[in-house]
Order: sequence, then structure tokens, then C-alpha cells
Amino acid sequence: MLTQKTRYSMLALARLAREYGKGPLMINEIAKSELIPKRFLESILLDLKKNGYLGSKLGKNGGYYLIKNPNEISLLEIIRLFEGSIAFLACTSEKYYRPCEHCKDEETCEIRHTFSDIKSYIFNRLKDTSLSMLARI
Repeated sequence: MLTQKTRYSMLALARLAREYGKGPLMINEIAKSELIPKRFLESILLDLKKNGYLGSKLGKNGGYYLIKNPNEISLLEIIRLFEGSIAFLACTSEKYYRPCEHCKDEETCEIRHTFSDIKSYIFNRLKDTSLSMLARI
């Protein structure tokens, strides 16, 4: 299950994607239109800025804006940024692999194989879904 932080980040990014190239958006605007608590949104936008997705501008016409094209940002990137692994089981994770404590043999474990297939499907679906697609632009 995705955390609230990840869900809010996707909502904020989709809003920023719809405004891509039109200038910065104020935090208040994003918070109000996407129903995100302002303080929580500030933290999320700072994380996205630190990780190279957003730029910001101070002043009267300031706010946040995407510095990457929405077509070039995948949901996989965003979910990994806030959630880490997308695998349901540690024994199927590439980045956070841990052997299963209940498994007698990983090669023949049907649970592992099933969840590995599920992880592959989710991985590819998220990788192939751009921020533009999420924002429907």
C-alpha cells in the first residue's frame, strides 16, 4: 500500500505537469486544488526539489515548477523515491533483496515465483507510465 506522502506527491506532480512550461505554482494553489495539507505538501515539494524534479522561484510570482519534462518522469521513479522497493516480498526485490526465512528453496518456491511475476508486471507498468499520462495531458 502506498503511503499518503507518495499519493500526495503524485497529485502535486500531476498538477505541476498540467502547468508545465507556464511558470511556477504557489504551494497554496497546489494544496487547495489537490486537497493536500500545506505543511505536508511543503515537505514533499522540498524532497522533490532535492532529488532534481522541481525548481523553485521566490517572490510574488514564485512557487514550484517541474524542471524535467513530464514525459520523462515515470511513476516508478516517484514511487521508488518515497517508498523504496516496489516488491511485496524481500526475496523478490532487486535493490533490497533478503532471503526468505520461511523458504526451503527459492528456485522451487511457488510463492516467490508468483510474487516475482507480480513485481515484474508492476515494475514495467510503473516504468511505462509517465507523469504526462497520469496528468492526462
